[in-house]
Amino acid sequence: MEYRRLGVSGPVVSRVAFGNSLTAGNQLDDHTAAACVRAALDAGITTFDTADAYAEGRAEEHLGRALAGVDRDTVVICTKVGRGGGPGPGALSRTRIAASLDASLRRLGTGHIDLYQAHLYDDSTPLEETMGAFADAVAAGKIRHVGVSEWAADEIERAAALARELGISLVSNQPQYSMLWRVIEAEVMPACAPLGIGQMVWSPLAGGVLTGKYKPGLQAPAGSRAVAAKGGDVSIQRYRFLSDEVLTAVARVGELAEETGLTTAQLALAWVLRNAQVATAVIGASAPEQIARNLAATEAVLDPELLLRVDAALGPVVITDPALTLSRMLRAKAAAPSPATL
Repeated sequence: MEYRRLGVSGPVVSRVAFGNSLTAGNQLDDHTAAACVRAALDAGITTFDTADAYAEGRAEEHLGRALAGVDRDTVVICTKVGRGGGPGPGALSRTRIAASLDASLRRLGTGHIDLYQAHLYDDSTPLEETMGAFADAVAAGKIRHVGVSEWAADEIERAAALARELGISLVSNQPQYSMLWRVIEAEVMPACAPLGIGQMVWSPLAGGVLTGKYKPGLQAPAGSRAVAAKGGDVSIQRYRFLSDEVLTAVARVGELAEETGLTTAQLALAWVLRNAQVATAVIGASAPEQIARNLAATEAVLDPELLLRVDAALGPVVITDPALTLSRMLRAKAAAPSPATL
């Protein structure tokens, strides 16, 4: 396993991180989910990503139990705040952040969080208040580093400027990024690079589509994430990835992977990691053996010709429009007139 600093001043992270958004309290039983964490540790993964919103806090609880007994200084624990809301203060208000942080620390069974990330941009709270709350948490020793997740380029730039004024650094962004979903390349990555903000990307396998297990014209395998998605647990982007056009293109990528001695998943993960701005890629697993198998991607070297052939194989199914950055989509939705006003 290789390790790299997250951004200019963030923690040193494993090139592949383990995320439990789709495991604990959701699709897997506790025993299997714990086995996945142990397999990640055995494979050299030091970086673990979760969120207070995953499985209504049970994901954090599970990760805390799974890491109990592990030398705390050997792992990087990352979690998020600010997804969802309900009545009361905004999701990234000072009040919400303080309460959510204490709850996350308790569920994770730790005295500090290595990377605390603002999950989604909160239009209802002044950004100055949000960044001030993060700065206070750093000063109190409750968090070590600050990041964001799925923010637009302009939001990241303003947050980084405020962080500097407050004497802290914004070290990371966690966006969706894969061979199929490249919307951060046009605006977010160019904005982050000069600011020293690293990318900690999620869904590098496009929710399992880039494993090659979904076939055009066939139903999704029983128990797969695509089946579970019908319950609303999976991002809507993944439904777009299940079209026959996309799956046929992915099959072509699979043929290229086979030529190079890789699986489709290994090639897809290596494709993400070859980007110099990507410090780590967050993967999940439904079985412990998947982790070691996918980690062969960290040693793969993709030559320029292969990268061109991948682009040709995928063709028009690749999504690149920066307007589809999640924060921008949410802003556009909020600004759209309701049917009653049309």
